[in-house]
Order: sequence, then C-alpha cells, then structure tokens
Amino acid sequence: MENQQPNYNADQIQVLEGLEPVRKRPGMYIGSTGSRGLHHLVYEAVDNSIDEALAGYCTEVTVVISDDNAIQVSDNGRGIPVEVHPQTGKSTLETVMTILHAGGKFGGDGYKVSGGLHGVGISVVNALSEYLKVEVKREGYRHVQEYQKGIPLSEICQKEATEETGTSMFFQPDPEIFEEVLFRYESLENRLRELAFLNKGIRINLEDTRPEKEKKSIFHYDGGIREFVRHINKNREAIHESIMYFEKERDNTIVEIAMQYTDSYTENIFTFANNINTQEGGTHLSGFKGAMTRVINDYARKNGYLKEKDLNLLGEDIREGLTAVISVKLMDPQYEGQTKTKLGNSEIKGIVEGFTGEFLDSFLEENPADARIVMDKCLRAQRAREAAKKARELTRRKGVLENTALPGKLADCSERDPSLCEIYIVEGDSAGGSAKQGRDRATQAILPLRGKILNVEKARLDRMLNFSEIRAMITAFGCGIGDEFDLNKLRYHKIIIMTDADVDGAHIRTLLLTFFFRHMKSLVESGHIYIAQPPLYKLSRGKDQRYAYSDEEMKKQMQEMSPEKEGIVGIQRYKGLGEMNPEQLWDTTMNPQTRTLLQVSIEEAAVADEIFTTLMGEKVEPRRQFIENNAKYVTNLDI
Repeated sequence: MENQQPNYNADQIQVLEGLEPVRKRPGMYIGSTGSRGLHHLVYEAVDNSIDEALAGYCTEVTVVISDDNAIQVSDNGRGIPVEVHPQTGKSTLETVMTILHAGGKFGGDGYKVSGGLHGVGISVVNALSEYLKVEVKREGYRHVQEYQKGIPLSEICQKEATEETGTSMFFQPDPEIFEEVLFRYESLENRLRELAFLNKGIRINLEDTRPEKEKKSIFHYDGGIREFVRHINKNREAIHESIMYFEKERDNTIVEIAMQYTDSYTENIFTFANNINTQEGGTHLSGFKGAMTRVINDYARKNGYLKEKDLNLLGEDIREGLTAVISVKLMDPQYEGQTKTKLGNSEIKGIVEGFTGEFLDSFLEENPADARIVMDKCLRAQRAREAAKKARELTRRKGVLENTALPGKLADCSERDPSLCEIYIVEGDSAGGSAKQGRDRATQAILPLRGKILNVEKARLDRMLNFSEIRAMITAFGCGIGDEFDLNKLRYHKIIIMTDADVDGAHIRTLLLTFFFRHMKSLVESGHIYIAQPPLYKLSRGKDQRYAYSDEEMKKQMQEMSPEKEGIVGIQRYKGLGEMNPEQLWDTTMNPQTRTLLQVSIEEAAVADEIFTTLMGEKVEPRRQFIENNAKYVTNLDI
C-alpha cells in the first residue's frame, strides 16, 4: 500500500459542519467524560498518524505522557497541509483543527482507507483540550499554531526551514470536561501494541516522563498479526507450531487473517476493520466462520474423518481452541451503531469467505500433519458437545435447568420485568442471610453460593454441569448456556457479584468472572455484569458513624471526624460481608441510592483474555511472573 495517494493538499480536505456541539455534549463524540473518553483523545490523535502509515508515508509514531498529564503525539508522515483552504479561507491546518468533520477521510483523495473511531478526529481533541499546540513540518518549513479550548490563540506561524516532514501535537485535556485527567500507561500500552500488530512494520514508541512513573515501550512487529496470535497464545499450549496466515486484496479491500489452534476449550477470535476493534463482529466475521465450517467439513468427509452417516461438525466444534485475528482494510466502512463495534458492509462477507476458503483448502491439503491435528481437535469437541447435550438433557429431566424449577437457595424478587430486577451472587450462607434480610424484596434477588465454583478455564461444559453452584446460576439467570443461550430470556438485567474483601473473596470473584467471560460472554458485552463495592471500614465517634471504601477515604474521614485529634475514632475493618447486619449491608452496598457498582466491560478483549488465561490456565510460570510483576501495585491484601 505504498505511496498510492501522491496528492495530499487543500483540495482533499472537505468541510461538513462546525465544532460548536463538542464541548456541550462531549460524550456524543468520545463516548464518556471518564477515563475511557480521556484515553480516546490519544487514540484519535494516534489514528491520524496511523492513517498516514496506511497511506505509505509514515514509519514511526511517538506518544509521550508528560509530568503534567499532557500528551504529545508525533509522527514522520507528510504533515497536515498548511495552505489556505478554498472553502473556509483559513489555513487547512486550522480548518482541520477547528471544524468538525473537516479532514481527508470524507470523500477526497487524501486517504484510501482510514480509521478513527467516530470519524470526527483531531478537531474533537482540540475542542476538549485546555491547551493544544500543533507543529507541522512540511513544504520546507516548520509551522506552529496554538489553541485554547478549540479556539486559535494565533495565526499559523512559519518557523525555521527544515527538510523533515511530519506532525507533532501537544495537548492538555480540559479538567472542566473530564472527571479526572490521569492517563493510565497500561491502557495506552495495550492499544498502541495492538496498532503495531495490525500495521506490520510500523514502529510505535510510548514514553511516560511523569516522576516515579518513568517507563518506555517500543512496539515493532514485522510479522504483524502473526505475532499478534503468538502473543495471545503465549500462555496457552498451541497444538501445531505453524500459524496459518494470508493477506489478499480485492476491489481495494485488503483481508489479513492469522490463526492457530490451542488445547483450550474456548474460541478467541478478534476482528478489526481499519484498525478499529469490532467487538461485535460483523460481515467479516460471518464470512470467516462460514468458510471455516464449509471447508473443514468438506475436508473431513473427503478424507474419512466423517462418514456418510455422521452429522456435520458444527461451527462451535470447528472453532474450539482456535485463536484468530481478522483484519480488513476497506475504503468505505459502514458500522452498525455510532461506537463502530460491528462491521456492516455486505460485500465484505463474500470477499472474506472466498479468501478464507481458498487459503484453508490449500493449507489442509499441503499440511496433512497439521490437518490431522486440527481434525482430531474438532472431532473431540464434537464428542464433548454431544456429551454436554446429554448432560443438559439429564439435568433437565431432573428439573435442574428448567426455569420453572428455580434453585431452592434462591431468594427471588417479586418484580417480573427483567429490566427492573437484579440478582446478587453472594459468597456463603452468612452473607446470604444478611443480604436476604436487608434487600428490597420487590426488585432484588439473592443467590448464595457455597464455596468456590469450578475453574471453567480448565473444563468443558459437560463437566461444568456436574457442579451444583454453576447449575444454580444457569437456572436462576434463565437464559441457558452453550448453543441454547438466549439473552432475551435473561431474568435479571443486573447480575451483581458481592464477595468479601479478602483473598478468598477475590478468588471467588475471579472464578465467577472467568465463568461469565468464557461461557456467557454476551452478558458481559451487554453490560449486565457488575461488582458490588462494600465498605472496607466503619468509623465511629459517639453518634457519628461513617463508612470508608478505601484507605484514602478512611484517612480523610478520620481527619474530618477529629480534625484536632481531640477524640478517639473507632475503626472497624470489615473482612466479610457477614460482619454487617442487614441494615448496614443495605445502606452501604445494596441501596441503589447510595451504593457504588462497578460495571464489568471487555473493551480490551485481547487483554482480558490474556489475564484470564494467565491467572486461571494450566501454565504456572506465566502466573508466577504476573504475580511478581504486579505485587507492588497491591494496596489491600488480607492474609
């Protein structure tokens, strides 16, 4: 894709509308004014540089977090055009920086393909920055312009001569807009690593210069998404060494796919369109799945793995243990929903299905040893699915999985509208008793669990169904599991994990999250899973009683309760929910008016997958390494 758009000037920049709405409704443009929206500013700036790389003009991008929580993004691309724009009468740089939807991505010839989450780009970053300075090296000079809250502080200024080209942007997010201006190195690291995998050959540098947080990372992968698959599978056992890979182009659409089978029981397929993580899949995923199912069944029958009397392998059999990265780059992407999580271009399904089928057909014929390993894996998955089906039928005959036979330990709510109902999954009978007494019986159901549930990272569905606690959850939720899962039958739209604030509680919470992530992922993706936040401390001085949810809050409350240290403040450290009486549990953790809930999301699905595999998988060494690397960040550990 090198040097395919030699003309990049004012004529390629088209203006659609003004910038005024951005500061009034920032959430419409960046998703939220919390941490996610804050980091999205960086991604929009980096996406401009990546678009230059896609066009063949940029080889290096550098992101620096400075000590005042400002960001600098620099690249060695062509530089934003600086000549006067014919439509606005202003410099093209100022047009791009101050007018919404002004850019080289809206029908001009500036870019063949481009990313950017909402297509609103750098003007939104400018609008939501307290201060922004942009430097462009182009046309033989360095050009500079400064802005405050999206308004230019000066005309574009031509500086010294230079033969270099590129764009550098320094911005400080506006604290009046964002709830907290604090960048997380790990969040930026995950996204930049992903971009380096998806754009092979580009070098992306990340540096944190904040005092006591100094850190550097360099991401550069000549192998592209092949190395991405190896990275995802590093804590799994691959069952064949080679990574199946192809890159093909048709009608200005590039399809790049890498995949490898492991001994795990779940599929891990990550899809991207123009570098955007399409978490809900779309037409590229449909085409891939269709080709996989057709080609592997054809191969299995032709080579005697399936007889005439045998039923076809299902898609879920074929994809068990498969790790795949699907990346498409196209000229006019269409997404379902503003957040661009599902690709909608109908023509992409046929293109991806055709390319995948041709490649897979050749790979299986040319690599019989690997083909045999893949076939054995698929057939074992088919047998396990049949066993799980029989296990479900057996438990159903006993009335265990039917909605009409809810588990006896469940204290259900009286409301029947799922959108108004919530269920607390509580650790132990003691906390369960307090929760049942303290709850709002109209809308809050309580399901106490006894002991720790099975680690589903190491078990298939048929084995899981032997565990009563897992069956109780499946039955209570009402939406089924496996190929019978139906989100529309969910009985509670809030599923709240409420465990003790100790090591055992954290372990149970992780086991539950692993179960949801691996076997009811739609519940997480749809925003139905929450984690309760019970207080860590109760502070008392006379009749003044308060609760604190962190060490910092506890210290602050103590200072307020006894500013001159005139009186003794009693401190009770809660180690278990059972230590609270029903009224306290309601006031602190269950009352919708006063509680704090953390909603579980998987925006960074590949990162979440890696963490679950590391913590819950078979390999011990990655888990030991993870604990060693992260022990210094633990602030609250009960032993």
